[in-house]
Amino acid sequence: MARGDDIEERLIDFAVMVINLCASLPTTVAGRHVAGQLVRSGTAPAAHYSEARGAESTRDFIHKLGICLKELNESAVWLKIALRSKMSPEARGQSVLIECIELSRIINSSIQTARRNSQ
Repeated sequence: MARGDDIEERLIDFAVMVINLCASLPTTVAGRHVAGQLVRSGTAPAAHYSEARGAESTRDFIHKLGICLKELNESAVWLKIALRSKMSPEARGQSVLIECIELSRIINSSIQTARRNSQ
């Protein structure tokens, strides 16, 4: 399996973790709002990464990875909100947040490498 396949699989696994976490959030107005936002931002990175892997140019690749990173950053904020508001159990939400941060670092590193290699 290529390194890109590994990252894509991790992003898919992250999306599943987010979906499962959101299913456990309270059905209050606030809980539904956070769950809705988190499902959107937490499932998008895998699709954007897949699109980046099929990019037509280095510039397009960097742009699509940038969108993936933005979605991960947004997910981190929603996860922090769920944790601080006690909507999510600490251990479960924290593990999803840690994976989100690790994935963000990997994607950011890929962006930096692609920029260096394109110069």
